[in-house]
Amino acid sequence: MNDTAVRRRGRPPRAKAAEVTTAPEANAPVVDSRPPLRAEMRDEDPRARAALRAAQIKGHLGSMDEGIDEFFIEPTVVPDGWTYEWKRKTVMGAEDPSYQVSLARMGWEPVPAGRHPEMMPAGMSKADIERKGMVLMERPKEITDEARAIEQRRAREQVYVKEQQLSNAPEGTLTRDHAQARPNIKKSYSPVTIPKE
Repeated sequence: MNDTAVRRRGRPPRAKAAEVTTAPEANAPVVDSRPPLRAEMRDEDPRARAALRAAQIKGHLGSMDEGIDEFFIEPTVVPDGWTYEWKRKTVMGAEDPSYQVSLARMGWEPVPAGRHPEMMPAGMSKADIERKGMVLMERPKEITDEARAIEQRRAREQVYVKEQQLSNAPEGTLTRDHAQARPNIKKSYSPVTIPKE
């Protein structure tokens, strides 16, 4: 026969008694080096954790009514001498750099999120206050008042030009001085009701 050892099938044999470490003393604590089979039990109650998280969410949402204006800015939040407005940042996820440049040229700057943390969800790390592609921006009230006065003047000029076009007749035609040919332009102003809430 051949002197080579015969290979056995299956598991290798157990370690010999000489390789096994000696048993610990009876009073010594046994240290188990194996990893735990299941995770540690949670310290906090899941119901208490859910109630705490619900309170945080309600603090950000306020009322969960469908009629909430997401872009409403509380007037007391705006610092004196400044105006806040929501401006477009993205359209379908794409930014418009030329529009951002025109906003900057007109004096608009993003409001830092650190100034109004109540307007952002907890844990957000964005520098600006953004909602649905809009960003909250600010500029001095003096500049905003001047810009609104210019817009009103332009609007009045457009109305005046249209009134003149209606009143004047083309050259070579009869004038519109007659009562039946004169345009009947009426202007009226009525107050707009503003809802309380």
